[in-house]
Amino acid sequence: MTDKIYLEEAIDDLHSVLDMVRWSVSRFNDANLYFGHGTDNPWDEAVTLVMYALHLPQNLTQQTGDGLFSARLTRSEREKVAELVLKRVQTKLPLPYITHESWFCDLPFYVDERVLIPRSPFAELIKARFANYLDTAPKHILDMCTGGGCIAIALAYAFEEAHVDAVDISQDALEVADLNIQEHQLADRVYPIHSDLFTNLQGQRYNLIVSNPPYVDAEDMADLPDEYHHEPELALAAGNDGLDLVAIMLKQALDYLTDDGWLFIEVGNSEVHMASRFPGLAVEWVVLEHGGHGIFAVSKSVLQNYWNTRN
Repeated sequence: MTDKIYLEEAIDDLHSVLDMVRWSVSRFNDANLYFGHGTDNPWDEAVTLVMYALHLPQNLTQQTGDGLFSARLTRSEREKVAELVLKRVQTKLPLPYITHESWFCDLPFYVDERVLIPRSPFAELIKARFANYLDTAPKHILDMCTGGGCIAIALAYAFEEAHVDAVDISQDALEVADLNIQEHQLADRVYPIHSDLFTNLQGQRYNLIVSNPPYVDAEDMADLPDEYHHEPELALAAGNDGLDLVAIMLKQALDYLTDDGWLFIEVGNSEVHMASRFPGLAVEWVVLEHGGHGIFAVSKSVLQNYWNTRN
């Protein structure tokens, strides 16, 4: 059966919110879509899409219970849902690029294909305000490779007295970051900066440097599902072992950390290459209670000792 026939059947024969959600799930399963950009299963993806199409808040079902699913839809509403489902199926475009909305640290953000869709386990650390690492609240924070600014903005919410520099090499990404900074009314504390890593940050010192850089190795890049190829490759790929940018940051961060400063970097699956790439570096791997992996922490003093022994 063709997509056009599926579309016409849905518009003509289905009526309720539940009908449209169920139909969407079936179409997603039939198309063998990948879910990893805000949802991890076809049901949640379908609910998110239907709520967006109907201009309803995403958490409405939590407030109203299952009663909402029996609500009947107008023909134009069914058409809108069906068109979005067809777009998701045919293009393999991640849903947040269709809705232009993604959530991180319980905060909404604008996203488009200029930036990665936020999904970092850094959210858990930010919500916990980096407990067990920071003795005092940081006043000056750097979010390196900020993308759409989600981590930088979440950090500003977590540390209300802090100023956050949001740095990226991509001017396109920084335009999205600035949109989000303005939307969250944080222009007085979060500053988008165009820089190739630390190049344009001379003289700055940070109590906390956080980075979710490109870290996908060559093997994983070749195996990524179709959905990920809509994201900017510049924000994903980082050499054969995924650690090319990490190597630069580990060396240069010494000049930008305060004496009591900490550096946190997410390396994902490239964690397996860390020991061979940086033998003897005593990083602390963050234990994440709510899922995710591959974030390490290292203090300035540990970094200093490491590089002193290797020079």
